[in-house]
Amino acid sequence: MRGSVTAPVPPPRRRAVRAAGALASAALLVPLLGAAPSSSASRPDAAAGSGGLQSAFAAAAAEYDVPQSVLLGVSYLQSRWDAHGGAPSVTGGYGPMHLTDARTALASAPHHADGAEDPRGDASRATLRPEAKPPTESQLPDRFKTLKRAAKLSGLPAERLREDSAANVRGGAALLAAAQQHLGKPLSDDPADWYGAIARFSGADDRASAATYANDVFAVMRDGQTRTTDAGQRVTLAARPGLAPEDAQLRGMGLRKAKAAGTDCPKTLACEWIPAPYEEFGDNDYGNHDKADRPKSQGVKYIVVHDTEGTWEGVLKMVQDPTYVSWHYTLRSSDGHVAQHVRTKDVAWHAGNWYVNAKSVGLEHEGFLTAPDTWYTEAMYRSSARLVKYLAKRYGIPLDRQHILGHDTVPGTTAATIRGMHTDPGPYWDWQHYFKLLGKPLHRTAGPEGGLVTVAPEFSRNQPEFTGCAKPGETCVPHGSSAVRVYTEPREDAPLIQDIGLRPGGEPSTIDVNDMGSRLSTGQQYAVADRQGDWTAVWYLGQKAWFKNPKKQPTAVDARGWVLTPKDGVSDVPVYGRAYPEKEAYPAEVPVQAVSPLPYKLLAGQKYAVGDKLPGEYFYAPTFDLAPHRVVRGKDMYYEIQFGHRVAFVRAADVKVVPSGA
Repeated sequence: MRGSVTAPVPPPRRRAVRAAGALASAALLVPLLGAAPSSSASRPDAAAGSGGLQSAFAAAAAEYDVPQSVLLGVSYLQSRWDAHGGAPSVTGGYGPMHLTDARTALASAPHHADGAEDPRGDASRATLRPEAKPPTESQLPDRFKTLKRAAKLSGLPAERLREDSAANVRGGAALLAAAQQHLGKPLSDDPADWYGAIARFSGADDRASAATYANDVFAVMRDGQTRTTDAGQRVTLAARPGLAPEDAQLRGMGLRKAKAAGTDCPKTLACEWIPAPYEEFGDNDYGNHDKADRPKSQGVKYIVVHDTEGTWEGVLKMVQDPTYVSWHYTLRSSDGHVAQHVRTKDVAWHAGNWYVNAKSVGLEHEGFLTAPDTWYTEAMYRSSARLVKYLAKRYGIPLDRQHILGHDTVPGTTAATIRGMHTDPGPYWDWQHYFKLLGKPLHRTAGPEGGLVTVAPEFSRNQPEFTGCAKPGETCVPHGSSAVRVYTEPREDAPLIQDIGLRPGGEPSTIDVNDMGSRLSTGQQYAVADRQGDWTAVWYLGQKAWFKNPKKQPTAVDARGWVLTPKDGVSDVPVYGRAYPEKEAYPAEVPVQAVSPLPYKLLAGQKYAVGDKLPGEYFYAPTFDLAPHRVVRGKDMYYEIQFGHRVAFVRAADVKVVPSGA
C-alpha cells in the first residue's frame, strides 16, 4: 500500500476558477481512460470527508461554483458514484468522476491479436492473426489524460485524486468549471446553463455524441437518483422534473459532424459509420467480413458482447484493416459513442465460431480484460443497452443469456479450438445491471420446486478470489463480479469442477481470471441437481456442480422453464459447438462440414436449460466472389443449451424436452 498523501491547502475558490480558465484551452477534452491499478487499490475507498460522499459533492460544488446537481449528474453517468476501491475503470478512469490518465491504455494490445482463436472460426480460409501495437502516450487523445489536468486545476496530487473520493470529486468540479469558463459562460447556479460544459466533459469530439451524453446527464437530473455506493455511502440527487437544457450551447463548440448516414442505430444513440473494408487482396484472399443478406438468407439469433482490449483509436485502425478481423459496432467508454463498421445484414468475423458469427451481431466495448480489476462506465452500459434493445426488437432476439452472449460464452467449434477461445468481457462485466438497463431485470420466477435457477449474485458484494490480473498466480484486487464458482462437493475447500475440454490431461481448474472451467455467470440458467443447506448443485459440463447460495446473500434465484435430458434408454448424448447440417444436406458444390462433437457428454438423468430449437445450418462463403456463397440448411434439428460456462448444442433426435419442475 502506498503511503497517504497530504493535500495542499486549497486555493481560494475564485483563484481556483481563474486558474481553471487559464488552463482550459490546453486541457479540456475530458474524462475517461487510463492507468494501471495502484498497489493501494486493494484498500477500501478513502474517506470522503467527515460528512460522507454527499457532503463531498456539496463542498466541491461550492468551491468551484458548479451546481451540485450538475456534479452529481455527471458523476452518476460516469460511475454511478462508486469509487471501486481506487481501482481504475476498463479504460483507466479513477473515482466517482472517472478522472483518467494514460498508463492503462498503454499496457495492452487488442484481444483479437492475442491467443489462439481464429475470429472467423471456419476452415474455408486461412486463420487470421492480427498484429497490433499499443500507442505511445503522445499518440493518445486528451480524454485519456484528464486526471493530470484535474491535478493542475485543483492543486491536488494525482495520487490523491486516484485514491480519495472527495479529492476526485473536487478534481471533476474543477474540470467542469474550467469547461464552463472556456465556453465563455458564467458560473451560474442554474444547471440548465451548463449543457455545453457537460457535453465538453464527455470527451466527445462529435456533436451527436456530446449531445447524447449531455442529454443523459440531464435525464438523470430530471429523474433524480438515490443509491448506496460500493463504499456504503448513501447519495441522493433530488429530481428536477421541469429541467430543460440550453442545448443551443453546442453550436460554436467546434465539434465535428459524425458520418451517421447508413448506420443502423436507434435515434436515441449517437452513431457514425466507420466502415470495415470488404476488399480482395492476394490469391483469392479477402477480408475482413462476408457479404450476406440476413435475415432473408439466415436468421440473426445472437448478440455477442466483447471488450476491445485496446483503445478506441487502436481498434478502429484494426477494423479498417482488410487483412484481419471485423465486428459490427464499437462503443466508446467515455461517452457511449457508437461506430458501426459492418452492415447487420452481413457477417463479421469476431466470435471465433463460424456458426455463431453467421447468426450474430458483434459489439466491441472499449476496455481491457488484461487488467481486469476494473469497471465499465455507465455511459457505455447505457448506450450498449439501447443498441441491444433496438437490435433485439428488429430481429426478434430474446433478451436472455442464451441469446445475449458474452464472447466468453461462445463455444469452441471442435475439441481442438476450445482452449483458444476468448474470455472477454470477463467476470467484471455487470450483467445484473446490464439486464436492468435492457428492461429485463433478473428476479425470482418460481419457488424451490421450479427446477431451474438463474444466477444472480449482488454484484458489489459478490467478490470471488481471482488470480492473474497483473501477474500469473498473483491475487487480483477484490472486486464486484458476475461470476460464481462451482465445486465438486458442497464445501469451499473441495476441488473445483474440471473442464476436460480446457484440460484434456485432467489438470485441475484454477481461479485464474481467464480460466472459464468452473464458473457460472449472472443471468445464466441451470437445472437444479441437488440442494444441501446453503449450497445448490446444478448440472454443468456433464457433472454435478455445487455453488454456495446462502439465503442471506443468494447467488441464484429460483426459476422455471424447459429443460432437456437424454431420451429414454440413451445413456449419453454428444454435445456440439456448432449446429451444422447432416452430410446429405450439402449440394455437390459445397464441401461437407464434419459434425464434430466436443469432448463432453450429456448423461442420462441430467438436465440442461433449453434455448432455441434450430435447424442445422452452414453458411458457405469461401471467396470474395459472392457467386459460390450458399446457406446449407439440413433436416436435423438442434437445441441450444446452457451446458457449462459456454452455451452448446445437442441434436433434437437425441433428447426429450420436459418442464423443469417435472
